[in-house]
Amino acid sequence: MGTAKRERQKANRAARIQAAEQAQHKQEQQRGYRNIAIVGGVVLLFVAAAYIVNRRNESTTAATGPGSTTSTLPGTPSTPLDPTASTPAATPTIAPGATISGPTPCPNIDGSSARTTIFAEAPTMCIDPTKTYTAKVATSLGEFTMALDAKAAPKTVNNFVVLSRYHAYDGTPFHRVIPDFVVQGGDPAGTGSGRIGYTIEDELPSSAAAYQPGVVAMANTGQPNSGSSQFYIVLAPDRLQPQYSIFAKVSEGFDTTIKAIATGDSVGDPIGGTPPKTPATILTVTITET
Repeated sequence: MGTAKRERQKANRAARIQAAEQAQHKQEQQRGYRNIAIVGGVVLLFVAAAYIVNRRNESTTAATGPGSTTSTLPGTPSTPLDPTASTPAATPTIAPGATISGPTPCPNIDGSSARTTIFAEAPTMCIDPTKTYTAKVATSLGEFTMALDAKAAPKTVNNFVVLSRYHAYDGTPFHRVIPDFVVQGGDPAGTGSGRIGYTIEDELPSSAAAYQPGVVAMANTGQPNSGSSQFYIVLAPDRLQPQYSIFAKVSEGFDTTIKAIATGDSVGDPIGGTPPKTPATILTVTITET
């Protein structure tokens, strides 16, 4: 009897041990499933986050255009006047221009060249830096005249003269107008994010003090030698760094036409998401040389 009792006790103890081992194994198995689920969830979160970031990056690239750079101080009056970083305004109706796919020949001096808005290469030197050049700009709000400084900035003046004689500016708006800062235009697309097809070298002033009211300078992306077709007119002394090529000054029409452009529905800044309601438009640019 004693032996049988001990055998039953031993069997019961073995059964309890086996049951405990099975329960522990089941807990460990469940814990493993939970860990797998947690790891899988974390992986899915990372994948989802990466997908969202990638989509945002694609959207940003589409908005700014290939090869563009973002302004270092977006939305502030001292922002580098980046022609590609702004939010495009509503596309105005602009007559399409031709495209020159090879070297850019000098346009006809009499202004008879066909309107052209896309160029594969920067123009060769078409002006005579020893001559005096002026640009009479007719706009939807009046006229103003710019005295071009071919001695201080021959490459930049040459670029402006060539584009003007190809009528690249005709029909384009002043897409960015900020009172007490700048009036900016010269984008053949009229949105502030267009491109003419090439860039030119900088011809920079020695000091930021050069940016005085009426001064006309090239906009750029904030990077060296990135000017193209866009230009701006300074409305008030500013804190701009000497990184924008100055090539002209408004000699007539600053207190009338330019100040008219800098008021009312012509005012707006695509960088801040508020482009002008009714942009002032460049009708023609007539170059005179003496």
